[in-house]
Amino acid sequence: MASKVLVLTSSILDGNSSALAAHFQAQLAGREDVSVTTRDLVADDLPHLGLAELSSWQLAAGERTAEQRDLAARSDALIEELLAHDVLVLAVPMYNFGLPSQLKAWFDRVLRAGATFRYTENGPVGLVEGKRAMILAARGGQYVGTEMDTQTPHLKHMLAHIGITEVDTVFAEGLAIGESRREAAMGEARQAIDALAQQI
Repeated sequence: MASKVLVLTSSILDGNSSALAAHFQAQLAGREDVSVTTRDLVADDLPHLGLAELSSWQLAAGERTAEQRDLAARSDALIEELLAHDVLVLAVPMYNFGLPSQLKAWFDRVLRAGATFRYTENGPVGLVEGKRAMILAARGGQYVGTEMDTQTPHLKHMLAHIGITEVDTVFAEGLAIGESRREAAMGEARQAIDALAQQI
């Protein structure tokens, strides 16, 4: 059975993180044992999560109004897509030390109580089982291993919350420092991606 890979891009500039995602997909091209789905979260332009949409999830499907059904369908479709894939690849630029709001809007809809995690007396339990994730991160500065990298822990916490604890990370950092540094960092990241692609 072919492995199914879901690639999410979230760069408003179609920049370095998107280039890393494209390189990853190129390594899988032509393989009959892998199928790839790509979702551009900037093109999708999911709105910020609001109370009306959140409230629609808390009703049984048969109790929703037509508007509530439409609102709930956003989350339903994204969760179904996630569950249908074996590997989640997140191509992530760093904006102001955090995630692009487009990626956060996606997480706001897939981190859903009763669907992708449940609360127990011992804390939340993830319901998304048997998946792995890869984070392809592009940053203008250098943050790995410092307290300024608030992005990576945030991503890993959200993934673990729904049950995805096998997470690989590839960093291309210092991309704004100079052309030679950018080329070296992107080259190192591409090599790391090549190794990860062989594991699929």
